[in-house]
Amino acid sequence: MNQHMKQLLDNYPGLEFCRAEIDAAYEIMLATFSQQGRMLLCGNGGSAADAEHWAGELLKGFANSRKLDVDQRQGLDPIVADKLQNVLPAIPLTGFSSLATAFANDVDPELTFAQLVWGLGQRGDLLVGMSTSGNSSNVLNAAGVARTKGLKVLGMTGRDGGKLAAICDICIRVPADETFRIQEYHLPVYHALSLMLEDEFFG
Repeated sequence: MNQHMKQLLDNYPGLEFCRAEIDAAYEIMLATFSQQGRMLLCGNGGSAADAEHWAGELLKGFANSRKLDVDQRQGLDPIVADKLQNVLPAIPLTGFSSLATAFANDVDPELTFAQLVWGLGQRGDLLVGMSTSGNSSNVLNAAGVARTKGLKVLGMTGRDGGKLAAICDICIRVPADETFRIQEYHLPVYHALSLMLEDEFFG
């Protein structure tokens, strides 16, 4: 068993409930990044914050400094090259405030994430939809567009999974029902996945 998965289950034994889905999520993320795909993330409220947080762990060093190699440093100012870090490309769809407010006002707020997936998503990318209920309409709409465009879809929900679980390639349904408890499980899960990916690509 991967050391980060072991630590996750040691610290949160309840996550044995969805261990197979966490393993499968790792594999689909590994395949995405190995093929130069990107990860798009969306969610509401605390899950929006989690989308931003998770993207931040992928777009810079997490537990590893991810130093540039000799070839990557070519043409860069050495001082800059010393400080840049390698990334796993992740785009939090929660961060486009001008687009989001304009589209919500002019068109339909429930389709804002869907519009961003339509504009940014490409075949080979992965959409992560974070919804504690699994029934957030804007996340469901984004997932539907993602499937149409040939993206894989990873859901993160509570125990029930809601409607999202039915349209995802993989859905991590953590063993909780209250919103805040679900979010308390989501954070260590995506931290563990980030550590596993970082070891694979930059270890």
